[in-house]
Amino acid sequence: MIYTVLMISEVLLSISIITLVLMQHGKGADAGAAFGSGASGTVFGSRGAGNFLTRTTAILAALFFLNCLGLAYIVSYQAKNAGGVESVIDKIEASVPQAPVADVPAVDVPAVKQESGQKGLPVDIPE
Repeated sequence: MIYTVLMISEVLLSISIITLVLMQHGKGADAGAAFGSGASGTVFGSRGAGNFLTRTTAILAALFFLNCLGLAYIVSYQAKNAGGVESVIDKIEASVPQAPVADVPAVDVPAVKQESGQKGLPVDIPE
């Protein structure tokens, strides 16, 4: 239940942060407001919108970070209670059926000595 609530809030926070970042002006856009481009007659005033959007973005980013930590804790807690942490590769290997291994008899291989005069040709060592 709490995992679902945190996931929904994660999506809403990320959409909100993206929207606020896209609404903000760049640093070069403030130069026009300084010379009287009519920004002082807006709802927030000539400097209020920048401060409001910046503070709101910072607060939402902090909430996003805390939400990520909460989700990570919940997921790791669930993995520990489920019998240990298991990687994705372990899960795939467990789901793939294993081919039976045939019993192969051991073969005695004689030792091989490399002569210095012959390149790449092995010579059997006499016993």
